[in-house]
Amino acid sequence: MLAKRAVQYAKGIRALPPYLFAEIDLRKERARKKGVDIIDVSIGDPDLPTPPHIVEALYHAAKDPENQRYPSYEGMLAFREAVAAWYQRTKQVTVSPEDEVLTLIGSKEGLAHAAFAFLEPGDHALVPDPAYPVYHNATIMANAVPHAVPLPEDHDFKPDFDRLDKNVARQAKILFLNYPNNPTAAIADEAFFKAVIDFAQDNELIVLFDNPYSELIFDGYESPSFLAVKGAKEVGIEFNSLSKTYNMTGWRIGYAVGNADILKGIRMVKTNIDSGAFQAVQEAGIVALSGPQDCVSQNVAIYQRRRDILVEGLRAAGLDVEKPHATFYLWVKVPRGFETAASPSIEFSMILLEQAGIVVTPGVGFGKHGEGFVRFTFCNSGERLAEAGARIQKLNF
Repeated sequence: MLAKRAVQYAKGIRALPPYLFAEIDLRKERARKKGVDIIDVSIGDPDLPTPPHIVEALYHAAKDPENQRYPSYEGMLAFREAVAAWYQRTKQVTVSPEDEVLTLIGSKEGLAHAAFAFLEPGDHALVPDPAYPVYHNATIMANAVPHAVPLPEDHDFKPDFDRLDKNVARQAKILFLNYPNNPTAAIADEAFFKAVIDFAQDNELIVLFDNPYSELIFDGYESPSFLAVKGAKEVGIEFNSLSKTYNMTGWRIGYAVGNADILKGIRMVKTNIDSGAFQAVQEAGIVALSGPQDCVSQNVAIYQRRRDILVEGLRAAGLDVEKPHATFYLWVKVPRGFETAASPSIEFSMILLEQAGIVVTPGVGFGKHGEGFVRFTFCNSGERLAEAGARIQKLNF
C-alpha cells in the first residue's frame, strides 16, 4: 500500500499515447451496450481458424513432458531450421539457422525488444508515418526520440529519402520499415529496397524490416524479401510471423532473420526479459512452415474475394479506394465535407460507428500523416462486408 507517495509511472510509459486498438475496443463495447449491431472492420486479426493439421501438431507436442520445461531463448534449432528452409524455398534467401534466425514470441515482441537493444536514452529512430504504432511506441519506451518519416500518397506511400532532413538521418540509429504495408497496403519492389540499403549504408543505420504480410498477396503479385537484395544482410534484419500467414495470431510465434550481430543484440534483451517461445508452439510452427501450403493459398483466395466485395461496396458509396495487391487492409480516403473537423479521420470514423454500426480505424491513429484516411480490414465474412458496404451507401456525407 502506497500511503505517502502516489504511484509514479516511468517516463517512457507517461509519454505513450493511448494504444490505438485498446481505444477502439472501448468504443465498440459502448456501442454494443446500446444494442448496436456492430460490423467490426478495424482490427487486423484473422477470423479464419488455424489449419487443423497445425492444431493437431500442438495437441501432440503439448503432451510431451520435454516441452513443458523452460524453452531456449533463441528457439529450438529445429524451428530455426524450418524458418531457414522456408526462406530458401519461398524467398530464395539463404540464412544460417544457427546464428541468422531468432525465434520470437510474435514479431511485435521482437520489434519492441530491438528498440531496447540499440537505442540509448536520447538516441533517434526513423519511424514511418503512418505506421504500426509499435515502432513509435517502442522508441518512446526506450527513452529515445522517434522521427516521423512521411509516407506520402504522391510517392506511393513509401518514404522519399531525398526529402528527409540530412541531419535527422545522420543522427538516427535505426530505421523501421514495413512492406507490404500496414496501414496503407502499399507494396515495394527490389529497386526500393536497394535505395533503402544505400540510405542505410550512407547514414550507418540499422534497418528493422517488418514483413508479416508477405504471403497475403493477390492478383499474381509476389512479395520479395528485403533480404533478397544484395547488401541487405549487412545493414538489417527482417521480422516475420506465423500470425497472418497461418491464422495464428493468438499463438504468439514469430521470428527474425538476417544480420547475426543485430540478432545477437535482440537475443541479449530477450535473455534478460523473457524465457522464449513455448516449445510445443514451435513444434506446431515447424509443421506450419514445412507442411502443405494449400491452406495459405485457400486463405488468400478467401481474402481476395472479400477484398473485391468490400471495394465494390465502398466504391458504390462514393468512397475513393484502391484495390490493394497485398495485406487485408483498405486505406480509404475520408470523403469531402470533413475538412473543417479537428480530425477528419476520427470524425468520419465516429459517423460510421454511430450511424452505421461500422468500426474502422482512423488514420491519424497511425501517425499525423495518416490523417485524411481510415483503415478497413477484410477480416470478416463476405456477407458482413457486403452489409457494411450497403449500410455506408445509405449515409449522407
